[in-house]
Amino acid sequence: MSLSFLREDPLPPGEAAELLPGVRRLLCDNPGLYTFRGTNTWIIGRGRVAVLDPGPADPAHLAAILAAIRGERVAAILVSHTHRDHSAGAAALARATGAPTFGFGPHRTGREHGEEGADHAFAPEVRLADGAVLEEEGWRLTALHTPGHCANHLCFALEPAGVLFSADHVMGWSTSIVSPPDGDMAAYMASLARVAARPERLFLPGHGPPVPEPQSFAEALLAHRRRREALVLEALAAAGEATAEALVPPVYGPALDPRLAPAAARSLLAHLIKLEAEGRAARHGPLWRAA
Repeated sequence: MSLSFLREDPLPPGEAAELLPGVRRLLCDNPGLYTFRGTNTWIIGRGRVAVLDPGPADPAHLAAILAAIRGERVAAILVSHTHRDHSAGAAALARATGAPTFGFGPHRTGREHGEEGADHAFAPEVRLADGAVLEEEGWRLTALHTPGHCANHLCFALEPAGVLFSADHVMGWSTSIVSPPDGDMAAYMASLARVAARPERLFLPGHGPPVPEPQSFAEALLAHRRRREALVLEALAAAGEATAEALVPPVYGPALDPRLAPAAARSLLAHLIKLEAEGRAARHGPLWRAA
């Protein structure tokens, strides 16, 4: 399957829509270069619900969540990973509902790394290991640790619906940013292979519309990363040595939106670190060469 992105998404922000029985999607009004039309908050179940990814610290989105679950009880607030567009709204939702927060753990790398978008304030009340199960009447979720985009990234499998909440690991509208040191390309590609082997028939991501035919799409994402890796090695061989930033034009080409160049350089750095660990690239200070 070639990599074809899904960018048709008519859902208005602030309106909860039921995608399938027991699964509602609520779009936060925080569009951007890296968030597409906004963050998806997922409401799972009826009566006693789980809220997955309450989004940024946004009073309007909090009000929309509370309106969508009026008359219901929040059994769990789930956080897929500690980026502020997913986790920063958890504290206010917990105060409003009294529900506990769940996640893999706090952000793995410290503030000194200056990661844009990292949420160092969030720490889950309950830590979910890989394979942990949360269950209420009408729904059962299994946590899957899928590091790469973020070291503490979790996907959640909804049984028996055949649905995987894929957060920022697999999104139909775009590839995911992998930015070291918290982002790890080797871990990301291994996690992609893991979800590509899953049985779920539908992926529900952290941004953008649902992903049908998710296994072939995840395989296409893997193939895309392998092609990019080959281009990195070709560009290094042509240049002799180069910084990650200098590799952006030959690897991405002229079609890249200039506003995305810094994120592209971070992803290329992640590829270079992976290639170094495999003995296929070497570095001297900021310069890289093929090994």
